[in-house]
Amino acid sequence: MFVRKNQKIAVAVVSFGIVATLLTGGRTAQSVLKLPLNLAHEDSPICNFSKNSSRGRIFRQCKLLVRDESTMSHKKAIEALNRTLQDLRDSTDTMGGIVVLLAGDFRQTLPVIQRGTPTNEIRACIKSSSLRAKVGKFSLKTNMRVHKSPVTALSTRYI
Repeated sequence: MFVRKNQKIAVAVVSFGIVATLLTGGRTAQSVLKLPLNLAHEDSPICNFSKNSSRGRIFRQCKLLVRDESTMSHKKAIEALNRTLQDLRDSTDTMGGIVVLLAGDFRQTLPVIQRGTPTNEIRACIKSSSLRAKVGKFSLKTNMRVHKSPVTALSTRYI
């Protein structure tokens, strides 16, 4: 909210369409990032949009990307986003220098791998990504559902 309030671009994406309806301007990661459908079978996947597209221009100006339910995503989706943002912004910084908030709960469903074993699911998890070492971990301490003014508390404390 703070980013958008200051007339900057913030993008919110989730893994599933039902959750996207709960976010203001929220959409699925697949539709916004144009991720390849066969992530697990590609060595170095990238998002399917160009630097000169309107989507590319938006991501060059973007200040914040919020990815909810990221724990359910294949690690190659996060890595594809990293490569794409670095290319779009001509930067070697992680995620092209954009602040990316990956939210999720590892106690929920891990990535689903067709005909995969539990070992395949763990290998596909974002915890096994090479980007893991570059990520800061934060835990929420306040239950925002029972807090009196959750929007104010969230915007001042975490964003």
